[in-house]
Amino acid sequence: MWHDRAVFHFRTDPKDRAAYVLQVARAVKPGGHVIVATFGPEGPTRCSGLDVVRYDPEALHDQFGANFRLLRHVTEMRQTPAGATQQFTYCYCKVSDAT
Repeated sequence: MWHDRAVFHFRTDPKDRAAYVLQVARAVKPGGHVIVATFGPEGPTRCSGLDVVRYDPEALHDQFGANFRLLRHVTEMRQTPAGATQQFTYCYCKVSDAT
């Protein structure tokens, strides 16, 4: 099981995203599960002073590719402790036996 609720969207360089996906593929056994949450398309463009990449479910799943079978996705609004509202996209995938 791999669970990431707020790291992937900080990977703004395509090479960093590819390295992240490779690490997930190495860490999660075939048949294992991956949950990744990022800022949604209407989420903030910056967080904690850093740029982020925002994703809809299809774009987020595209970053991981065909070896990660999308089982479910959710887009929701979350309230921060400071009272702001932020949109998040969640993707739940199963790692293919062919990775």
